[in-house]
Amino acid sequence: AVIHTAAKVGGVGANMTHMGEFFYDNMMINLNVLEAARKTGVKKVVSFLSTCIFPDEVEYPLTEDKLHLGEPHSSNYGYAYAKRMLEVQSRAYNQQYGVELEGNKMCFNTKYLSVIPTNIYGPNDNFNLENSHVVPALIHKCYLAKRDNTPFWVWGNGSPLREFIYSEDIGELTQLVLDHYEGDDPLILSTGEEHTIRQAVIAVADAFDFQGQIVYDIDKPNGQHRKPTSNLLLKNFVPEYKFTPFEEGIKKTVDWFVENYEDCRK
Repeated sequence: AVIHTAAKVGGVGANMTHMGEFFYDNMMINLNVLEAARKTGVKKVVSFLSTCIFPDEVEYPLTEDKLHLGEPHSSNYGYAYAKRMLEVQSRAYNQQYGVELEGNKMCFNTKYLSVIPTNIYGPNDNFNLENSHVVPALIHKCYLAKRDNTPFWVWGNGSPLREFIYSEDIGELTQLVLDHYEGDDPLILSTGEEHTIRQAVIAVADAFDFQGQIVYDIDKPNGQHRKPTSNLLLKNFVPEYKFTPFEEGIKKTVDWFVENYEDCRK
């Protein structure tokens, strides 16, 4: 089996300035990973997509069946379309290679699945200020602001909403999908709770006990305002699963970052 998480990724700024690069690199990664898996007889692949691949103009909440109903947000369409094609490739491979008859017995040669996590954060993340996602970027910025006694600068006005999910929860859910999920639809991995960027900023500042000035740079882009998901399919699959509370996950991540600052990805 293969859990396919490889991607060329970044935040709003990286997506907007490397549109073609993100499209090409992610297309090549996905095409090669799945084709190599097929050629070497891998029967099950769980591939990671992203909620940013959903249409920009679509009825909320996002559900698995709305994936291809329109254009993704203009700020990241290169990355988004490449990730969408990973779902298409998985579906196409299952159709052509998934079922064969051996005598009178049906044999499943491939079961290539997709999961769609919301914003993942946690220890061992990429904390680079140029190309990281929102939570690790905020953590690194706040660390520097506290260390240097400078303001904590935040892109945008803090109003966009996101659904955050702790990385260890993602690890556990992915193992469950690999071992037990047999559905054909992509599976959204979401807590079902939205937090504003401003709430994330406050959670990070509290975890650092940051007492300095927080400045929202409204000249910087906000990105997509919100993209709430439905986790109904996930809850039907694992109804008893307990997610790590957001503030607890942020505190664990901040503590890990401080302890591993010299050696972490930044």
